[in-house]
Amino acid sequence: MDTDLIQQRLSELTRAHGVPGAQFAVHRHGRTWTCAVGEASTGTPLTDDAAVPIGSITKTFTATVVMALVSDGDLELDAPLSDHLPELRRVASDLGTQLTARHLLSHTGGLPSDPEDAHGTSLRRHVLEAFRTLEPLHRPGAGFSYSNIGYVLLGHLIEVLTGMSWWEAVDSVLLRPLGVPARFTVGPGADPAVVPGHAVHPRTRRVVPVRQSLALVDAPAGALAASATDLLALGRMLGGGAPPLVAPEDLALMRTPVRHAEPFGMADGWGLGLALWQRDGSTWVGHDGNGDGTSCHLRINPEDGTVVALTTNGSSGLPLWRRLVPELAEAGLPVGDYDGFRNLARRIPPPPDCTGSFLNGDTEYAVRAADREHLVLTVDGEPFADLSLFDGLVFAMRDSDTGDTSQTGRFLRNPRDGGIEWIQIGGRLARRQVPEMA
Repeated sequence: MDTDLIQQRLSELTRAHGVPGAQFAVHRHGRTWTCAVGEASTGTPLTDDAAVPIGSITKTFTATVVMALVSDGDLELDAPLSDHLPELRRVASDLGTQLTARHLLSHTGGLPSDPEDAHGTSLRRHVLEAFRTLEPLHRPGAGFSYSNIGYVLLGHLIEVLTGMSWWEAVDSVLLRPLGVPARFTVGPGADPAVVPGHAVHPRTRRVVPVRQSLALVDAPAGALAASATDLLALGRMLGGGAPPLVAPEDLALMRTPVRHAEPFGMADGWGLGLALWQRDGSTWVGHDGNGDGTSCHLRINPEDGTVVALTTNGSSGLPLWRRLVPELAEAGLPVGDYDGFRNLARRIPPPPDCTGSFLNGDTEYAVRAADREHLVLTVDGEPFADLSLFDGLVFAMRDSDTGDTSQTGRFLRNPRDGGIEWIQIGGRLARRQVPEMA
């Protein structure tokens, strides 16, 4: 592994993408190497141990606490959640008795990403308010749709089973045994020294600091801040290293693809709290996460114990990561990542039933025809992307703001009547809305 080349290319890519700073860490063949480039904020160098908001990688920490409870015999993966949370029967009788921890961990519960107009002041109240009104996208276990509210529900489950707040449980069960400082962006452990994120203008590369806006009640889905070195500690444990906080058979379950978990646009498969990516016959696992103005990535190869982590404090960190992955392979460190363009074959004209309005929680995806070959997608009324359709109803996306063409999505048909019922973008499903009769 050519560490000089990796550090050189990371420095070059941060400048090319307008990212103020980045941390990179790798554990391989029993050795750990780290580097940090650029700035945490204007005039302040980014250090190896600085904590960056890691966004949705928090979900893997939450999932690991849940799996530790499974290993301890406090929770059964396939038992109805209402066994531990009987109040779910009152607000969502059918759903409450059908949902399991396995569904939530693998995003196969049919839950929207975020609830409509839920403003609870605690995880419990937030969950109950959300479940009173949410519209499932499909029955539990029948498909994949990335869900933040599902992980908030897991956070509430952790609180019920441990008698601690989610913050206390994550620290006690996971962070302290790993030797990782407890640093959060919101809540009782909120750390004012967390590295700020930065919005990077896609064309001018103007960089503006931004504050983290995550709501307190969404903490289990995205509130942690960590360094790339901290992420290595989690990754090494999930790959089977010390400390043994989760039983080996349960770690294997976390890394095993769940049936019907098809995270199209995000990964090649999904386990329990971990995404799966294929690379040269090997399966890498991990998670990606975006805070406000940050982009972070964790990859683990359980076959050889390699762990790779990148944190960036700029909103353009994702395209930086996508450019870095092939550079890592050239430097002797092939890392698994998603390539949606493997699924693109022959261009086709869009069928008429591609157009319409699709809903995920309170987020509306609207598709209209631009011409005979192209579709236009808006999200909550704002231009989002131009779509070009291929075989299998898979589409390539051209971002309306940045012109980026690296994203793909798809339409899905209802197997009963053959009509297009869902659109899937970034792993999230949205269901077609049938116009109400006048």
